[in-house]
Amino acid sequence: MTRSSVHVRDARPADAAALLRIWTEASQRAVELQPTAKADAEASSALARIAAEPDERLVVGLVDDDVVGAMHLRRAPVSPIHSETAIHASFLHVLDQWRRRGVGRALLEAAVSWAEEKDTTHVLAASTTSSRDTNRFMARLGLGPVAIIRGAPVHVLRAKLPREVPAGSRGGTRSHPQLSRVLAHRRSQRRRAAGRT
Repeated sequence: MTRSSVHVRDARPADAAALLRIWTEASQRAVELQPTAKADAEASSALARIAAEPDERLVVGLVDDDVVGAMHLRRAPVSPIHSETAIHASFLHVLDQWRRRGVGRALLEAAVSWAEEKDTTHVLAASTTSSRDTNRFMARLGLGPVAIIRGAPVHVLRAKLPREVPAGSRGGTRSHPQLSRVLAHRRSQRRRAAGRT
């Protein structure tokens, strides 16, 4: 089988359906990302917004004019307190049937070229922890682990964190309801024990 040449370019609004297909395959929540007219319109709008941003790009890998892979690039500070910038590469995915054909390498080459063009000295690449192939691929290219990114829906995180009490109330923060009950129970046990002595 001959190896098809890979071409990389910036994504266009017309690529919306292909990108939805790529990230539907990549997502473990594929049901939520099924292409619909609304999702296609949102994706087209997002692509237009990204194209207008000088420090953001969405690049696609093409084989025979078909979009078979994509990656989001953003130039931003290395950290909140440093002025030095890095190219943050994320959402790299190549359709399963096009893996091991140079598409991922071509996408990362585009990230390196953009970093050089912008006089940026580092590329930071994020990938899902469940994608062993992507993580091995990045390790082979010399990208070492720097951080772990975790995520949760807001309502889940809110349920686990203390809630703030309005100004003027006693106690500073109000704990999770179940924790409050446990602490109250322990205080009452201590009072009873102290009363017996």
